[in-house]
Amino acid sequence: MGDDLDDVSRGQPQVVGIDCRRGALVFKIEIVQRLALFDLDRTLIDLDAAFVQWAEEFVSRQHLDPEALTWLVGQDRDTHPHREAFFSRVREHFSLAEPVEELWAGYRRRMPHLVQCYPGVLAALADLRAAGWRVGIVTNGMADNQLGKLHQTGLADAVDGYAVSGVEGIRKPETGLFEIAAQRCGTSLDGGGWMVGDNLIADVQGGQAAGLRTIWVDRGTSPELEHQADHVVANIAEAIAIRHYRYS
Repeated sequence: MGDDLDDVSRGQPQVVGIDCRRGALVFKIEIVQRLALFDLDRTLIDLDAAFVQWAEEFVSRQHLDPEALTWLVGQDRDTHPHREAFFSRVREHFSLAEPVEELWAGYRRRMPHLVQCYPGVLAALADLRAAGWRVGIVTNGMADNQLGKLHQTGLADAVDGYAVSGVEGIRKPETGLFEIAAQRCGTSLDGGGWMVGDNLIADVQGGQAAGLRTIWVDRGTSPELEHQADHVVANIAEAIAIRHYRYS
């Protein structure tokens, strides 16, 4: 983004048609404020790599067979299930004695220490803010887990504000969580902006319902799904490097 969307951010007119009867150019002016909201998991941070690390530790700690690692990673990759449901399956599959909540709580304690930002994320966010953008994070998840990730990765200090569903009691795709993040960034959704994320429902549909332009980070997990995102990218670097964008 940065300077790449400056003319759009300043609401410069764009030609969208020609009135042949009068020979006049027809302009459309849209003013979109410099607000960029980002999802957290699998958008700014590499949750998949961290999960593999956690799974390796879990297999070792529980003294499970090596095949258990393949099963755990497959369960996560195929459906990205809610963690409570995931640990219910894990407990049943491996006949573990620990309650589901204990397994889940242990995961939440450990995960913030394993996650890392994708390469270049912190520098790119800094560039956005230096260019005058308000930058925020909107994430679903338990408060301890998500806040831990934000602080351990340095993202909490790299943005103007963030909203975590487990803290606010409201989840994406509900507009309220986007509004809270915008307010924490010192603005509101009234002026529009951008939402960047990997989830077609929570991030793309939710962002559009909140009046935001959207960029879908396609990790290759939903190739068959239709979408209405304004842009599709393979990673966060591409999302931030989008150039010469014009509304149609």
